[in-house]
Amino acid sequence: MINKETIHKCKNGVKIINFSRGGLVNNMDIIEAIKSKKVSCYVTDFPEEQLLGVEGIIPMPHLGASTLESEENCAAMAVDEIKEFLENGNIINSVNFPNATMPKSQNSQRLVIANKNIPHMIENITSVLAHNNINIKNMLNKSRDNIAYNIIDINGDTDKSLIEKIKDIDEVIFARL
Repeated sequence: MINKETIHKCKNGVKIINFSRGGLVNNMDIIEAIKSKKVSCYVTDFPEEQLLGVEGIIPMPHLGASTLESEENCAAMAVDEIKEFLENGNIINSVNFPNATMPKSQNSQRLVIANKNIPHMIENITSVLAHNNINIKNMLNKSRDNIAYNIIDINGDTDKSLIEKIKDIDEVIFARL
């Protein structure tokens, strides 16, 4: 975002601060702009090698997530998210899976299934449920790229054999009750 073209549009002597992402600023272009005085100062918390020791550039460590308070908050958040997944099957802030949360239905069992995001997967899953005389009370299907995640609240009692039948469906990654 910050390169020769965008720097050229700035007023002479502009000061640039980057606490967002290192890759947003072209380092060689910022160094050239500092030397020509187009940029009077560049402050960043992405201290890449070529920025060190350049007059007019103030590199500092990227510490925003390293404070005691942020580390405690992140740890508490991670515990809450893992607990929510283990107890309710909900996924919050995952890197690889879609966010998927659904309030738990009363008097039901919860089934969670991850599968490849391809056609007919919902049909295959619900067919197994129907063949086992299991009714769906509530259902959520979310996807991210090639992964889909399903939360299904079902009526009635079931056992591990149902999970095994669902796991036997091609392209199911995991399933648990």
